[in-house]
Amino acid sequence: MVVKAMRFSENASLQTRNTFAITAKARFLADVYDESQLAALLNTVTAKRLKVLILGGGSNMLLSQDFDGLVICPQLFGVHCISENDNQVIVEAAAGENWHQFVQYCLTQGWYGLENLSLIAGSVGAAPVQNIGAYGVELKDNFVSLRAIHRQTATVREFSLAECQFGYRDSVFKGRLKDQYIITAVRFRLSKIAKVSVQYGDIRQELTSKGIDSPTPQQVAQAVIAIRQRKLPNPEQIGNAGSFFKNPVISQTQFENLKQQYPNIVAYPQQQDVKLAAGWLIEQAGWKGQSLGQAGVYEKQALVLVNRGSATGQEVMALAKTIQQSVYDKFGVRLEVEVNLI
Repeated sequence: MVVKAMRFSENASLQTRNTFAITAKARFLADVYDESQLAALLNTVTAKRLKVLILGGGSNMLLSQDFDGLVICPQLFGVHCISENDNQVIVEAAAGENWHQFVQYCLTQGWYGLENLSLIAGSVGAAPVQNIGAYGVELKDNFVSLRAIHRQTATVREFSLAECQFGYRDSVFKGRLKDQYIITAVRFRLSKIAKVSVQYGDIRQELTSKGIDSPTPQQVAQAVIAIRQRKLPNPEQIGNAGSFFKNPVISQTQFENLKQQYPNIVAYPQQQDVKLAAGWLIEQAGWKGQSLGQAGVYEKQALVLVNRGSATGQEVMALAKTIQQSVYDKFGVRLEVEVNLI
């Protein structure tokens, strides 16, 4: 297989490389097409002297300014079956693969477990950093390991499930090892036996509306896609980064106090604490459909902030901070930003 040569440019626009469609530029930008190119680039004087930003699908970030450094875009592609038996398969996907397309490919192969994560924007390589999740399923539930290159030494290392330290929309790559590694491939253990996760009411309602009592994984995926298309804006039509805030987790005591004041509060009980629906809190604070400048709150889902045309990253950040303060003033709950601020 012939591998493309690395592509390097200066003063490069990032507008088409982030789903928020924020206008920003990179001092240098490099598209790399295999791990050897990436390692070679990391060993250059340019990479060692400048700040480095890894940009995959650009779906979970907000560019607040031009990036005075080197932006590396790993264009690493390929999906391979590593091993299988009658019940399961271990599959490896390269970091540059589109996440949604990877999920749909797995379904066509009869590999199940990721269907609830359909239509999540971004790349495979970015998914573990955030431990992406939706409708009762998280990436960690099917995760085996990942391969990553250390930025300073350009050496390759494997990370196990335990070593990734996955939490709610969190991993070691957002904490202790932030900005230290570049993920190049991820391995998943998927089932060949059709099992589905439909505990979330939205999915059950969608399936019931179609007269489906015993759904297949493919039907669950189609239900998730339909729900997300109704609730979330298409980044190709209006700039956004999906859910902008995490659903806050509070104590049972705080929840009981809030429920006395707001009987209709939307919450998801956990083992000890309670997770609140951030979108509900934002909507009740009066922000659904509102705007500050060109930055706004999506009309159909208050959890999503959007670029209404020519918003700057600073405008979006200002809106986010105003919403955070408004929700805290009303409910005493602090919202945490889910997207990465650059």
